[in-house]
Amino acid sequence: MTHSHGDDDFKKGSISLAGAVGMGTGVMIGAGIFALTGQIAQLAGPYFALSFVLGAIVSSFSAYSYIKMSNAWPSSGGIAMILQKTYGPGAIAAAAALLMALSMVISESLVARTFATYVLRPFDIDGGPLVPMLAVGVILFAFLVNISGNRSVGLLSIVMAVLKIGGISLFGIVALWSGGFSFPDAISSAGRFELTGFVGSVALSILAFKGFTTITNSGAEITDPHRNVGRTIMISIAICTVVYLLVAFAVGSNLSIDQIVAAKDYSLAEAASPALGQLGFYFTVILAAVATASGVLASVFAVSRMLAMLTEMKMIPHSHFGMSGPIRNHTLVYTVVLASLLAVFFDLSRIASLGAFFYLIMDMLVHWGVFRIVRHEIGASGAILLCALGFDAIVLVAFTTMKLGSDPMIVLYSAVGISAVFIYERIYLSRWTA
Repeated sequence: MTHSHGDDDFKKGSISLAGAVGMGTGVMIGAGIFALTGQIAQLAGPYFALSFVLGAIVSSFSAYSYIKMSNAWPSSGGIAMILQKTYGPGAIAAAAALLMALSMVISESLVARTFATYVLRPFDIDGGPLVPMLAVGVILFAFLVNISGNRSVGLLSIVMAVLKIGGISLFGIVALWSGGFSFPDAISSAGRFELTGFVGSVALSILAFKGFTTITNSGAEITDPHRNVGRTIMISIAICTVVYLLVAFAVGSNLSIDQIVAAKDYSLAEAASPALGQLGFYFTVILAAVATASGVLASVFAVSRMLAMLTEMKMIPHSHFGMSGPIRNHTLVYTVVLASLLAVFFDLSRIASLGAFFYLIMDMLVHWGVFRIVRHEIGASGAILLCALGFDAIVLVAFTTMKLGSDPMIVLYSAVGISAVFIYERIYLSRWTA
C-alpha cells in the first residue's frame, strides 16, 4: 500500500487565473444566490439587497488578511499556513483551521441540498427522502470529478462558471425588466423589521462570499501566486457582488417579501414564474442545478486539499482506513462522507447557521493573529485588520442574539461543536501555541 506526501500532491501552476476565479465564484454563487436569498430576505425584509452589499464590504475587509498573507507565503491549504504563521503549530491554529474546513464541508451540504430542492421543484416535491438522496448524489459526482485531477476541476469550473454567471445575469435582467424595476416597500407581515435581524442577515450574506477562501487554499497551485491570488479574490468578490444585486432586485421586483420567505429554499424559481412564465421556471431550475453542482465541485476540491495540508503539517491525525494512494484522495473521501451526513440530517436553515458560526469564529482568529504577530512583516495595515475583526464581532453578536430567540438549539450545537474542536486539538497537540 503506497502513500505519497508533500508537494507532489499539489502541482504548482496547475490552476490558471481564470480557473481560480471559476472555482471561487463557483462556491460563492452556488451558495449565495440559490441557497441563501430567501433566508436573508426573511431576516432583512425589504432591505435584503443592502444585506448583500454589507456582506461584500465585510468580506472585502476580511479578504485583506488572506491576500496579504498569501502574497507573502502562497501555499496549498493557505488558511492553515496563515494560522500556523500567526499562532505556531499548536491547538489554536489547528482548531481554527479545522473550523474553516468544517465550515466548508457544511457549505457543501448546504449547496447539495439546494441542488436537490431545485431539481425537485418541477415535481412539486418540497421534502421527503428524495432531497437528501439527490444531495448525496451530487456530492458523489463532485468526488468523482475531483479524483480525476486538478485540470479536470479547473476546466469544468471555468465552463460551469461561465454558464451560470451568464444564465443568472440573463435571468436577472429579464426578470427585472418584467417586474418593472420595482422593489418591495413593505416589511413581511410575519413580523416587524428589527435591526438585530438585519445585522444577523449579514452573517448569511458573508457566507455567500466566503468562497474566496477556497482560493487561498489553492495558493501554491495557482499560476504566479504572489500576484494572482489577490487578483483572483478581488475579481471573484466583485463578480459575485454584481450578480447578487442583480438577482436580489429581480426577485424583489416579482415577489413580495412574504412570497420570498414562503419560497425561501427555491425563491429564484418562484420569481421566474411571474417574470418569465413556465419556460423561465424550468430555465431557472436547470440553472440552479448547474450552479449548485459547480459549487459543490469547487468546495470539495478546496476542503479536501486543506485537510490534506493539515495532515501534512501534523495539525490533525490521519488514518487511511485501508485506502491506498495519496493523502489527498483520503481527505476527499472524508470530505464527501461528512458532507453527505450533514445533508441527510440537517435542513437548509440550520446548515447555513452552523456554517456562519464556524466561519466567523475562524475568521476573527485569523485577523487577530495577523494583527498581533505578522502585520509588520507583511506590511499590513493595523487599522484595516482591526476593522475586519470589529465587523465580524458585530455580525457574530447580532446573529447569535437573533438565533437565541428563534432557534436556540442551533446556537447550542454550534457552541458544543466549536468547543469540542478546540478541546480535541488541545489534547492531540498538548499545547495552545508554539
